[in-house]
Amino acid sequence: MPANRQSRSFPEGFLFGTKTSAYQIEGSVDADGRGVSIWDTYSHTPGATRHGDTGDVTSDHYRHLDEDLDLIAGLGAPAFCFSVAWPRVQPLGSGPVNQRGLDFYRRLVDGLLRRGVTPVPTLFHWDLPQPLQDVGGWPARDTAGRFADYAAIVAGALGPEVKMWVTHNEPWCAAWLGYALGVHAPGRRDVGLAVAATHHLLLSHGLAVQAIRAAVPGGRAGIDLSLMPTRPASAHEDDLAAARRADGNLNRLFLDPVLRGEYPADMLAHYAARQPGFGVVQDGDLRTIAEPLDFLGVNFYGPRTVCAPNRMAEARAAGYWVPAAPPEDPLNADLRDVEVHRPEFERTPMDWEIEPAALTELLLRVRDDYAPPPLYVLENGMANDDYVAPDGEVRDPERIAYLRDHLGALLDAISAGVDVRGYFAWSLLDNFEWANGFSKRFGLVWVDYPSGARIPKSSFAWYRDTIRAHALAP
Repeated sequence: MPANRQSRSFPEGFLFGTKTSAYQIEGSVDADGRGVSIWDTYSHTPGATRHGDTGDVTSDHYRHLDEDLDLIAGLGAPAFCFSVAWPRVQPLGSGPVNQRGLDFYRRLVDGLLRRGVTPVPTLFHWDLPQPLQDVGGWPARDTAGRFADYAAIVAGALGPEVKMWVTHNEPWCAAWLGYALGVHAPGRRDVGLAVAATHHLLLSHGLAVQAIRAAVPGGRAGIDLSLMPTRPASAHEDDLAAARRADGNLNRLFLDPVLRGEYPADMLAHYAARQPGFGVVQDGDLRTIAEPLDFLGVNFYGPRTVCAPNRMAEARAAGYWVPAAPPEDPLNADLRDVEVHRPEFERTPMDWEIEPAALTELLLRVRDDYAPPPLYVLENGMANDDYVAPDGEVRDPERIAYLRDHLGALLDAISAGVDVRGYFAWSLLDNFEWANGFSKRFGLVWVDYPSGARIPKSSFAWYRDTIRAHALAP
């Protein structure tokens, strides 16, 4: 019987949680000594975000901390994953520590612990201090060293009570959306820079794992990767090759060095002519990147199907939705792939296909190909066209169905022997959704941005009840 048609229990000790990120919810970008991040700069660039939205105020979490802590406690999730804003701790990205910034995260951690919630800090969720970008950003090797210093500062300040640490959230996005596609901060469009940024992000991860373990005895460290099953639109050799390249860029370029200590041979060959590209790799780097993990975080939002640019007509004839022309951007031109959609699958307002079984497929693939440490699904959720009804309620049955079906898919993977230890719903609060501004709502809690008022949605109650039952009801 399918997972969503029967009551199924989660394993003992399975960790439920929710997740947020600093720039998306905190606001107060000039409060208490915080420095400028690349997202402050980028979001204030005309045309960079929808409607010119910025994270200046967003969900105003910095000033609603106690209220949000009470919401987390009311949800009953045993854990909460949040990110630390590097420029709030080190305004220049190096050098002096801003104690008032550290004090905020100390209050956050203490507030969680008092409410019986396990804090799970993420050290980097894309808000690089602008002064570091000014001298090269992630394509520059020195940034990895500065990140290690920052990791040691935060781990030393928040430990020893904090035992579970995430170094990076979705380094693919930081490298490729920021330095190749130019649709995220810092807005560059250079594939060679994105390759170098990939390497230095991963190098900084390995250095941060070492720093965490030195500062927090018994601390558990991992990284959070955005992974996506990537499939060819047909069995034609051109489509197979396009899907192989896309999978290499999205998935293997990160899984292989972190879990095997090597870059995929086909990706090394593919990017060999790009500068600075993999020319930044030095002896010993891959040993550092492959520092043994205590867990691997997986972020999942859906699968991806691609065809080769010369196969678009055939994909259209086969029933796929296919764009009128290949995308004109550096990444797709480099990978020579075109994303297509299957009309039989619903899509979220982010235009992402909804296929819960693809999560099972992904978790099995990671298990079978990499023999990883324990897995946590650290992000999964959907944007929805939520609104406040006349009675003051926010009903989001679409999100409930999405969470239910993906939790069922996760249980299918566990039943198949995959060691999955937890699930974190994205996100606790509606927030600033990067280049989409405030047009997309992912939260279990509605945020009225003008007033800062919070309204738990019907999905909040559903997730709370699921956590209490420690089982997925029909």
